[in-house]
Amino acid sequence: MGMLCAVSFNRYGRLYYLDPGELRPQVGDRVLVPTDDGPEVAECVWAAQWVTEETDGFPRLVGLAGDDDLRRDEALRRRKAEAKVAAKRLIRAHGLPMKVVAVDHVLGSGDGGGERSTVYFTAPHRVDFRSLVRDLGATLHCRVELRQLSARDSARVQGGIGSCGRDLCCATFLTDFEPVTIRMAKDQDLPLNPLRISGACGRLMCCLKYEHPLYQRFQATAPAVGSRVSTPEGDGRVVGHSVPRDAVTVRLDADGSRCSCSRASVCAPRQAHDQHYTP
Repeated sequence: MGMLCAVSFNRYGRLYYLDPGELRPQVGDRVLVPTDDGPEVAECVWAAQWVTEETDGFPRLVGLAGDDDLRRDEALRRRKAEAKVAAKRLIRAHGLPMKVVAVDHVLGSGDGGGERSTVYFTAPHRVDFRSLVRDLGATLHCRVELRQLSARDSARVQGGIGSCGRDLCCATFLTDFEPVTIRMAKDQDLPLNPLRISGACGRLMCCLKYEHPLYQRFQATAPAVGSRVSTPEGDGRVVGHSVPRDAVTVRLDADGSRCSCSRASVCAPRQAHDQHYTP
């Protein structure tokens, strides 16, 4: 058991959980977060509080951001904006089929030494951007790297709102992209219209993976549609499934009416068990 707080580098961006140590940041406080390029300023969006999970593996806050840290962060954001504008302008000048998604910048010393800009972009195919890198380096006066992102990574970096009305999963809490197949949509009886089952990235929605194990377990034990079953209200034929309610819809032989029964009540092994052990 320990304490955790959550921070974000961008408003409505991905949350990062850290061990506050001796600090007790409140919502809205600017804190220093350890990164590969040194401490960076982030905003606390979840105040430090006790949690039941083990917190030994979480990184620890470096401290609260001071005035010098805030000025450095403002300069960093300004350099990112300048690099993004310059990249877009030079891409148009070179006539390259590229779209700038995000820019990352590392500040160096006061004379500009050690600075590095990383431009993330998307493109329909591989692009020869060697001349673009040279022009960007001359314009920004720093070392420039260009990295091409996939459609899913692009959506994660840019963020957005999904069809559910919430922030994209990949931009908030997903850390890895698990394989998603059209079979998952079929198993869940979802319409196979690409517009209905595709996310903001144009690929199959990651959330198709969330409930798929539930549907697999249900289909492994529930009677198939069209099979005959015995229900507490009489014999009938299965005409539908309701996986979220763990129930099946049965049309009764007696009067043709439909009733909803729990999966357990029409499961043959469960019925045999009840008949054997119920006095």
